[in-house]
Amino acid sequence: MMSGAGKVVCVTGGSGYIASWLVKLLLQRGFTVKASVRDLNDPKKTEHLVSLDGAKERLHLFKANLLEEGSFDPVVDGCECVFHTACPVFSTVTDPQAELIDAVGKGTLNVLRSCTKVPSLKRVVLTSSMASVSFNIRPLAPDVIIDETWFSDHVFCEESKLWYMLSKTLAEEDAWKFAEEYGIDLVAINPGVVIGPLLQPTLNLTVEFLLNHINGAQTFPNKVYMFVDVRDVALAHIQACEVASASGRYCLVGHVVHIYEALNVLRRFFPALSIPEKCEDDKPPLPKYQVSKEKAKNLCANFTPLEVTLRDTVESLKEKGFLHF
Repeated sequence: MMSGAGKVVCVTGGSGYIASWLVKLLLQRGFTVKASVRDLNDPKKTEHLVSLDGAKERLHLFKANLLEEGSFDPVVDGCECVFHTACPVFSTVTDPQAELIDAVGKGTLNVLRSCTKVPSLKRVVLTSSMASVSFNIRPLAPDVIIDETWFSDHVFCEESKLWYMLSKTLAEEDAWKFAEEYGIDLVAINPGVVIGPLLQPTLNLTVEFLLNHINGAQTFPNKVYMFVDVRDVALAHIQACEVASASGRYCLVGHVVHIYEALNVLRRFFPALSIPEKCEDDKPPLPKYQVSKEKAKNLCANFTPLEVTLRDTVESLKEKGFLHF
C-alpha cells in the first residue's frame, strides 16, 4: 500500500470534492502531499484535510490563487507529480468569458507555467471532464460509442450556451498545446458526473445536482447522465501518476443511465425519500449511448457499482446534514 513512500506530489485545489479524496488516498499510500487551498484560515477548506490519516506527518497546505501568476511556484517546487484539480465551477454565470473561460484557461496555464520551473517533475495529471469530450452536434444513440478521440465543439457549445463545457474544452486544448511546447508529460482524466460520499463539509455542484432530484423535486428531467464514483476518479488520478505508460486522455465513466433509472435505485434503498415519479416532459425517454472503457481500464480496472455509489452518496448527504429523512 505504501507505494508513495518518499515521493512528494502536489494537489491543486486540495479542498475540492475529487481533490479531497485524492489527498486521502495519496496519504494512505505514503506520499508526502503539498496541497493548495484558496484560504488557509477557512476551516471548511482545511479541517477535513488536516484530520486525515497521515496528514500530521505528510500533508503541507499552501495558499494559492489560480489567477495569480507564480502563486503555485512554492506548491509545485520539489514535486515529482502535480495533480491539477483546481477549477472554478459556477452553475450560473453573468459573464462567461471572464468568470469561466478566462478563469479556467488562465488558471490551468498558470499552474503549468509553475511546473516548467521544477526539475524534479515527472508528470502532470490534469483533471479535465467529459464536458470537454462529448458535446457536439452528433446525436447520441445506443450504437454511438464516445471515446478519447472526441472533443467538444466550440461553436456548438457557444450556440447552446454551454459555458462550462466550452471553458473545460478550451482549457484542456490549451494545456495540451502548452505541454507539447514545453515538453511536459501530461495526462488528462475526463470524468463524467462525479458522485459518491463527501469528505468536505460543503456541497459541490455534481452532488448537489443529485440532491436536487431527491429533495422535494416534483419531476425529473428527460436526460441521460454519465456517472462515475469519486473514489474511482481519485484512484485513476493516482494510477495516471504511477503507471509509467499512461498517456493522453482517459474517459472515466462508470455508468451511462437515464436519470429515472438512478432514481429507481434510490427508491429501492431509501423508501422514506420523496423521489419524483413523473418526467418533466411527455416525450419518450432519451436514448442511452456508450462511453468506451477500453482505455480507462488501464487506470481503473473495476468501476464501483452504481447502486453502491448512489447509496453511499445519499448516506453521506444525510450524515452531513444536507438531507433529512
